[in-house]
Amino acid sequence: MKISKLFFNHPWQELKRFKKLSDLERTIVFYAENKASINHCHALIKELTEKRDLQICYVTSVEDDPMLSSKNQKIKSFYIGNGNARIQFFVTLQAKILLMDMPDLDSFHIKRSKVHPVHYIYIFHSMFSSHSYLRKEALDNYDTIFCVGKHHIDEIRKSEEVYGLKPKKLIKYGFGRLDDLLKEKNQKTDSVNRNVILITPTYGNDNLLEKCGVELIDILLNANLKVVLRPHFKILKDSTKLIKSIQNKFGSNPNFSLENGKIPPKLFHNSLCMISDWSGISFEYAFTFERPIIFIDVPKKILNPNYNDIFLEPIEVTHRNQLGHVVLPSNLNVIPELIKNMNEISNSSKQIKKILSETVFNIGESAKVGANFIQQLIVSN
Repeated sequence: MKISKLFFNHPWQELKRFKKLSDLERTIVFYAENKASINHCHALIKELTEKRDLQICYVTSVEDDPMLSSKNQKIKSFYIGNGNARIQFFVTLQAKILLMDMPDLDSFHIKRSKVHPVHYIYIFHSMFSSHSYLRKEALDNYDTIFCVGKHHIDEIRKSEEVYGLKPKKLIKYGFGRLDDLLKEKNQKTDSVNRNVILITPTYGNDNLLEKCGVELIDILLNANLKVVLRPHFKILKDSTKLIKSIQNKFGSNPNFSLENGKIPPKLFHNSLCMISDWSGISFEYAFTFERPIIFIDVPKKILNPNYNDIFLEPIEVTHRNQLGHVVLPSNLNVIPELIKNMNEISNSSKQIKKILSETVFNIGESAKVGANFIQQLIVSN
């Protein structure tokens, strides 16, 4: 259900309400930049508030963020929008700890606090390599990084060495979103709907939706498959003409649906296959279900043109062929047959499990690790 922003105060009033809190109430603050942010801090928030009985503040720029209506008495929620109130929130922040999945702190208009020594913790929103999918200075102004796996530690330390940066505190954390998905999977009793195919393009000029999305959807529907398209939220914002044309072409087909937010758990868990390009959700899917991804071979989105300064191959490149099939945009007709033979493919569950164990720290336990660090940080400060 969409939560009307009229239910809440104006962002400036919300900021004023936040500032009226005591120092103790503002000890731990989470900030959500977009709709996906909650996915990456949900498990940690639950650990802190429900299992450790700690008070947190949850500040969001998402007007229909479900956390705004949370009944958890240990969560104080605030909506500050995307304008000047948000800028003021960051500049004047008085808190011990701020956690968020938004990179580029202090690089653009979102600054570190000018009035208080806040400890900033970054939570990754993708398992992908930090030097390839984030900008060059994206993590430089954080104090602590909750790392997904050894690759993040290696990449960040190498970046500090190459650019002469002050060492950050790196925590062997894991990936909270994956932990949530694995928990959901273990609680599911429904059988897989063998016809549902998820298409999850990332953003950027060369994403699969821009390059061959219409043709791909057409091929799948003609093969009597059910298609769920979940574009990246930036595609929904920046490519409205394309989204409208797809809706106009396929919207009346009962086997097609467009999701503009989080994929409903029932669809996510009761699907046969995911087709993606360079979206981080591909690893989430492969590691949750131990099933291969069909990758459309469009050019890789690289936000850091200097990523070769760090002499480490991004894991999304290293594991691409190991976790699925790579298909050229000119060869989409092979996909229905690949899907048909999904149970006979060469990428075994054992191989995917091995990659997972080598890629992600503390599987199923990231929230406990993060909460332990936060509590120690509070005591030490």
